[in-house]
Amino acid sequence: MTLGPMLEPVFHEDSYGYRPGKSALDAVGKARQRCWRYDWVLDLDIKGFFDNIPHELLMKAVRKHTDCKWTLLYIERWLKVPVQQRDGRLTDREKGTPQGAVISPLLANLFLHYCMDEWLRINYPDCPFERYADDCVLHCLTEQQAQQLREDLKARLKACGLEMHPEKTKIVYCRDEDRRKTYPNMSFDFLGYTFRSRKSRNKQGKHFTGFLPAVGDKAKKAIRERVRAWKLTGRSGSSLSRLAEEINPVLKGWINYYGHFYKSELQEVLGYLNLVLKSWARQKYKKLRGHKVRASDWLGRVAKAVPNLFAHWQLGVRP
Repeated sequence: MTLGPMLEPVFHEDSYGYRPGKSALDAVGKARQRCWRYDWVLDLDIKGFFDNIPHELLMKAVRKHTDCKWTLLYIERWLKVPVQQRDGRLTDREKGTPQGAVISPLLANLFLHYCMDEWLRINYPDCPFERYADDCVLHCLTEQQAQQLREDLKARLKACGLEMHPEKTKIVYCRDEDRRKTYPNMSFDFLGYTFRSRKSRNKQGKHFTGFLPAVGDKAKKAIRERVRAWKLTGRSGSSLSRLAEEINPVLKGWINYYGHFYKSELQEVLGYLNLVLKSWARQKYKKLRGHKVRASDWLGRVAKAVPNLFAHWQLGVRP
């Protein structure tokens, strides 16, 4: 299962210098900091990005980094290889990068670097941004600046053969304790996290409202669906320790990624797994069948006796 974004990022600091090796969490963390300093965000969505990259412009970008004729030849052949339909027909490929190949995200990042990143550096040097593959958010000081950026960037993408999604691209107001205006859009999603106003507490214990990221609704839904797909209630022949051994690697992946910021939101989702484990216990032990409270008490005693059995129990999400 995919625990978090898998593509290598193109991630920019304020200087717009490349920071290779940075993770998606670094991009989320930088977006979090910048949302404190900038009141507005342009949440960018490129319509059908991987399917619409023009081959000619992409190869032009590749040639800036290599003049090896064999490399250029094989990349161009790979881009243009026909697609075989289910009925056996071959369809010529005139644009886009084939999905599933390792080199596809690399070439896509290279294309966006010249198509968008460098253009932003020159034309909007005071609007920092985070981009991870084609997931991008741009920070603006005013609503007017965000509106102008949206129009100019739309024209730039069009000139490069791409289209800004008219519905999914939106201007967002970062509402918090000090920024109390209302606006149609006051949240956005980035790399599986939802950024919006949330209650928080500072180091001195004082409560305040901040514009903060937490595991997003889509990620929560995916986690619950994954837990259901395990079909644990039908595995009454397995021991609890065996179940923990199998699912802990996935749980740790969720915790490490989605629990990095505003952990309490993830804890609420992982509590669903405890409900499933209670159902498993009622199926496995005759004395617990038909007794939800008894099953809950039994699982609670196990969690108290072996608190490190499941990764989410170690996090404090216990029955």
